[in-house]
Amino acid sequence: MDLGVALPTSGAFASPAAIVRIAQAAEEFGYAALWTYERLLRPVGDVAQPGGPPRPLPKVYRSVYEPLETLSYVAAVTERIKLGTSVIDALFHPPVMLARRFATLDQFSNGRVIAGLGQGWMPQEFQTANVPLQRRGSGLDEAVAAMRACWGPDPVSYQGRFYRIAPSEVGPKPVQAHIPVLLGSMTPAGVARAARIADGINPIVASEEVLRGLTSAFWEAAREQGRNPAELTVVARANVPITAEPLGDDRPFLGGSPRQIAEDVASLDGAGVDHVLFANSAASDIDEEVRLLAELQRIVSG
Repeated sequence: MDLGVALPTSGAFASPAAIVRIAQAAEEFGYAALWTYERLLRPVGDVAQPGGPPRPLPKVYRSVYEPLETLSYVAAVTERIKLGTSVIDALFHPPVMLARRFATLDQFSNGRVIAGLGQGWMPQEFQTANVPLQRRGSGLDEAVAAMRACWGPDPVSYQGRFYRIAPSEVGPKPVQAHIPVLLGSMTPAGVARAARIADGINPIVASEEVLRGLTSAFWEAAREQGRNPAELTVVARANVPITAEPLGDDRPFLGGSPRQIAEDVASLDGAGVDHVLFANSAASDIDEEVRLLAELQRIVSG
């Protein structure tokens, strides 16, 4: 199983220097991919959130480095490691602009891009982007289709309910013949959509049971769509503490010491998960994170 690392694009020690340090260390240690994410803003006050009552957003969202600009910077200081978004909310961007930005990054990185997309959930961000919340779902279908049209041969054209592209030349084209598109999906409808239109799914790890259920549902839905399993992937996002010392029995799945995490990773063998990306929520500084990432990769790779 491949492992990935979420770059420190937000939080107490987010900085260009820290981002470069983690990126280069992850490549040196043999991690498969680096990941960023998007947050347009952090509203002041309580926010309606999935899975609970309205409450303030975590303070980590006060400042979040823009995902594609960050990865473009990282592309210049790395050579081999993949560069992914987990996720960018596609509905907040005109598809032709987002497609061109991904294609530009693919050019600068010589074909290392993974386009992880989501449909968004926070009403305040939809208001800021001037996009109706009701566009979720079918709007994401169209955004993916329009982006893929832009990555294809000229002249590009697209006619949908929400997006239209007049017959045009759109460039640059990506280095990759097919930029992989993952959908950050957690609901039955989202899983079905990923199986139908995407190259994979990027769920958040809520628990081992939830992860296994989502993964199983994705592969079943993909089979029903007649998709080729060899062309699809499951990338699980683990927002967990990685700690020097073992955690107790109440630790989150895929969280804890590197050895505990390695045991959890091994338990997923055969479950249909291809890649786990770790967003460490416990490191006190960059030096500690680098040490723990090195130990985790060493143990997992045997």
